Amino acid sequence: MTPTRVLVLNSGSSSVKYQLLDMRDSSRLANGLVERIGEQSSRLKHTPLATGGGSREWTGPIADHDAALKAVAEELAKDGLGLDSPELAAIGHRVVHGGKHFTEPTVIDDAVLAEIERLIPVAPLHNPANLTGIRTATALRPDLPQVAVFDTAFHTTMPEAAARYAIDVETADAHRVRRYGFHGTSHAYVSRATAKLLGKAPEEVNVIVLHLGNGASASAVEKGRCVDTSMGLTPLEGLVMGTRSGDTDPAVIFHLARVGEMSIDEIDTLLNKRSGLIGLCGDNDMREIRRRIDEGDERAKLAFDIYIHRLKKYIGAYYAVLGHVDAVAFTAGVGENAAPVRQAAVAGLGSLGLAVDDELNAVRGDEPRLISPAGARVAVAVVPTDEELEIATQTYALVKRTN
Repeated sequence: MTPTRVLVLNSGSSSVKYQLLDMRDSSRLANGLVERIGEQSSRLKHTPLATGGGSREWTGPIADHDAALKAVAEELAKDGLGLDSPELAAIGHRVVHGGKHFTEPTVIDDAVLAEIERLIPVAPLHNPANLTGIRTATALRPDLPQVAVFDTAFHTTMPEAAARYAIDVETADAHRVRRYGFHGTSHAYVSRATAKLLGKAPEEVNVIVLHLGNGASASAVEKGRCVDTSMGLTPLEGLVMGTRSGDTDPAVIFHLARVGEMSIDEIDTLLNKRSGLIGLCGDNDMREIRRRIDEGDERAKLAFDIYIHRLKKYIGAYYAVLGHVDAVAFTAGVGENAAPVRQAAVAGLGSLGLAVDDELNAVRGDEPRLISPAGARVAVAVVPTDEELEIATQTYALVKRTN
């Protein structure tokens, strides 16, 4: 029997998200989350979707990622889905930063591990955790293909005019300073799903994808290939996010260091963790911000207006980059669920062919859907993202080709 199952692992600094899929029909067999790794109050939540049973939760100390993955393996085994199953074809790992080198999913070996490690300086919060998950999973199943699927890979098709910063070339190359982009698995999945929604092949459409979650990014996808994206060397650049500033004059950093007497680490924390929506109004949950706006909170309204202003700028910029746009697709937590964000983002852009139908925009659902009026020149869509399915699909396809 040919193995058809893929375990997808997303290892964070103190968490592991996982999903087990059967690639015969892309069905979910189980999923779960281990969080607060390294604390006494670690928590594991496991849901056996194949059996239809309820979720199981466990709270207690989980010392490290090795212990976390062993706990995941034990939970899967209880449902007959253990890591020792002959039906498991591969383990697919989300790796945040692949630099210029990794342009597609890659079977992991020592050379790949070394390159991911060399990229730690440009992804200090993510790549170390990704490496830990890979090494632990490899120790548990050394005979199984381990595949890295990189967040940056989809964006490696950007032309140099979009990828390069206007700084000294030798300095940039020496320190790998360029725009890499992130959320690539989401942008890849959503751009293809949007084309399918329009009844066309990806190569036939130009799509602006707006991935709006606590982290947020935009991309311009021309005939299935990314030609620009809002995040850069790190996930800090671009849109206003939950806790990140997005685009900021670089001289702000010099000013805060010289005048504010802040250290580099303090400025890093400010821009990554105390800025964006939470810095502007004290909340990074769009539902809470909208509730406060409805109650007349001016600070929440200003935060929302800044968020939308930046979003509109990117829609307009990517419209110019693409020249012709077939669809704008909203995805991720805010993009999929916050109708006021979608309405405000395209308000006043009728001359570009963009509009939403208020009734369609108010509908909630789990399937891709159009929210633009009938006959609109540019389709506006809500397309739920599925990064785990994208990772599993890429992993399984690579393993089949390799075998």
